[in-house]
Amino acid sequence: MLMLSLFRLVAAVVPWVVNLATWLLARTLNMPQPLVHDTSVFVFVQVQTIEVFVQVQTIENRVGKALCPMRLMRRLRSLLRR
Repeated sequence: MLMLSLFRLVAAVVPWVVNLATWLLARTLNMPQPLVHDTSVFVFVQVQTIEVFVQVQTIENRVGKALCPMRLMRRLRSLLRR
């Protein structure tokens, strides 16, 4: 019951805090709040896209290393020596 209350409190407070932060940033930059909000959403989406690309690139690099012919030959030799 307490956890549900905390979750509801957080769910109610988060949008208010985001709105306040956007408003403060807009006042600091002397820009309209909707422009600051839309720009931050665009930047957030771009960063998320870059992070996904980096994760995919890392996985591809690992697979490429694992399937490298020289590595595979070394592994095979070490298995045959045992």
